[in-house]
Amino acid sequence: MPELEWWQWALAATCAFFVGVAKTGVPGLGILVVPMMVLVVGDARKSAGWLLPVLCFADLFAVFYYRRHAAANRLFSLIPSVLIGMAAGAMTLSLPEGKIRPLIGVIVLVMLAVYLWRKRHPDAFTLANHGAPYGIVAGFSTTVANAAGPAMSLYLLTKKLTKEEFVATGAWFFFVVNLTKVPIYAWHGLFSKTSLTVDALLAPAILCGALGGRWALGRISSGAFEFLVLLLTAASALLMFR
Repeated sequence: MPELEWWQWALAATCAFFVGVAKTGVPGLGILVVPMMVLVVGDARKSAGWLLPVLCFADLFAVFYYRRHAAANRLFSLIPSVLIGMAAGAMTLSLPEGKIRPLIGVIVLVMLAVYLWRKRHPDAFTLANHGAPYGIVAGFSTTVANAAGPAMSLYLLTKKLTKEEFVATGAWFFFVVNLTKVPIYAWHGLFSKTSLTVDALLAPAILCGALGGRWALGRISSGAFEFLVLLLTAASALLMFR
């Protein structure tokens, strides 16, 4: 049994629960676990390795629950830009995370501002229709900090998907991307026996979160859903500056 303090176990379980909820019902909530997991581990770089298996396990539930709703055609155009972002992230992964997180926060806030401005002026700006900026940011931020949620949320909001399509399409994206990150993280030595043991013990919390997220999705209106995604995106971006 890994030697963690009680509060570390409690915080880790909360992180796992939030990840489950985010994957099946409230996109944007999962990004909040990034700074929380740093507190559990005490090391910003290693916390990414602790969190990735939790994300992969939760992805399985999301893909299973919403396998019939995914708008996969919305993702194909993102592949080249996501790969570019992941390659850039892999090259900078050895840098102190404290130098990368503020950059991600700035990028996400700029993209959020662009989305809100375009929503008020739909015919005045067309760049936001292109997936490349979102793909590059998502690929980079997911590789360096497991923090692609805000960028992907903004991209999917531009596609005017239903709630179910939104969650399902994001689930497939992260399922593939997170599995692709496993060898990158292994190469950088971000996994350990302790981290994998803790992740395995967090499985029940992930399951509870996944069930809770599915329950919540059916009870949130489309307007409230978009507002919640935008609010959590902004909050999570601000947390990058901590």
